[in-house]
Amino acid sequence: MDMLIAGFDPDAHAARIRAQGFTVIEDFMSPEVIAAVRAALAPFQNTHYGRNDFEGFRTERVYTLVARARVFEDLVEEPRVLAILDRFLQPGYLLTATQSIQINPGETAQGMHSDDGFYRIPRPRPAISYTLIAAVDAFTQANGCTEVVPGSHLWGNQGDAGRPNDLAEIERMLVPMEVPAGACFIMAGTLIHRGGANRSDRPRLGFTNQSCEPWARPQENFFLGIPREQAAGMSPRVQKLLGYEIWPSFMGMVTGSHPGKALEPGWIPPVMTQRPS
Repeated sequence: MDMLIAGFDPDAHAARIRAQGFTVIEDFMSPEVIAAVRAALAPFQNTHYGRNDFEGFRTERVYTLVARARVFEDLVEEPRVLAILDRFLQPGYLLTATQSIQINPGETAQGMHSDDGFYRIPRPRPAISYTLIAAVDAFTQANGCTEVVPGSHLWGNQGDAGRPNDLAEIERMLVPMEVPAGACFIMAGTLIHRGGANRSDRPRLGFTNQSCEPWARPQENFFLGIPREQAAGMSPRVQKLLGYEIWPSFMGMVTGSHPGKALEPGWIPPVMTQRPS
């Protein structure tokens, strides 16, 4: 796949992730793609506000984004991104979450966290998931850009040597990810970060696609969130990212069969056809 990406060096991006926890692709989306993203999200304006302080009471989130428009399907399998993920995750890795995030004026800063912290495996450890955050609007310090703690992906658990224990000290280490519209950054799931406060008079729109190891449980249950008929019309790569694939030797099977068979026309669950007479 790398041979198809002229002028792009995924190894250099992977090296930056290993060193600092993140890397930036400045030309991730063209103006035409940005326009398509805006058009696809327009019907959801003012309909999906956060339900708690972490989601953000003045933040709008549209989940299961991969199924909302074709442009989001295409962005999930963007070849440069997959080339970077190929260097960290085992073959057969999965899409674990995909959502738009619009931080509106007046939103406060999010609590600091790491995106794969819910996997209860002690740190320090390799990331189990990787996060892409794409800027539909330019990200600035004023409008609530993501803020990261470089190098924190290598830290151990709270209280371990080498990790600051004072929250204020960690907060002083935050670096604003100010990137232009159309850019994205990819970060390790162990990197500590937060969404910033929007002190401007305009919303800040972005979206995130997150990918995880093939053996890890995804955040979103795409089998229930995306109708089978819709998934059947997606590309083979997107289908695999959604979980319609086997991770050797049999993780993900459906009653002893490959899950891809469930997308075939007329498929009926075996438990409905293999009943004793």
